[in-house]
Amino acid sequence: QGQLLAKSWSSLFEGQSGAALRGPIYSFNGRSVLADPLWPRRLAWHGSTPRGGHARRWDCQGWRSSGVAEGMATALGEGRLLAGQRHNCSTP
Repeated sequence: QGQLLAKSWSSLFEGQSGAALRGPIYSFNGRSVLADPLWPRRLAWHGSTPRGGHARRWDCQGWRSSGVAEGMATALGEGRLLAGQRHNCSTP
């Protein structure tokens, strides 16, 4: 959409919780994730620690629909990419 999301790739992961995101977030089909009702939870799943490392126990890797695993995700409305919390991997 031609809008600036962050100053640089590395700025997304600097600091305690990553960079503050700028502007709207769009899905690959052009829908505004923050406004479209198709995205009720508005989470960015990343499986990372607040400092950008791999959160091995919380990445949903190997999860199956019958499992009860948790992964790290951030509510996009918070504006901090890596300020995540654990969410059930079954969360749509």
